Amino acid sequence: MNLDKSTKRIAKKVKNGFQGYPQITLAYFGVSTDIATKVVVSFLLEEGADAQEESFSSKNDVRKDETIQTTIVKIIERAEAKTVIEIANVEKIN
Repeated sequence: MNLDKSTKRIAKKVKNGFQGYPQITLAYFGVSTDIATKVVVSFLLEEGADAQEESFSSKNDVRKDETIQTTIVKIIERAEAKTVIEIANVEKIN
């Protein structure tokens, strides 16, 4: 799957807003607020449950990494996530 297609599929799920559980949350981190070098994908099966997390890192922006974006789409599909939340800002890490 190409980067553009993956990005659009993720954006479409995010745009739908809260649709129930299971829920996936995407949080981006980087050394600056402009470049996200890490993404944490959190899976929440139901309200009040403990979140399961997986993270992916890259030397470049993970939002522009075709492999990572395709992997996120696959995680969303396999989890049958009804809701996808994307934290808009990149949180700066040291």
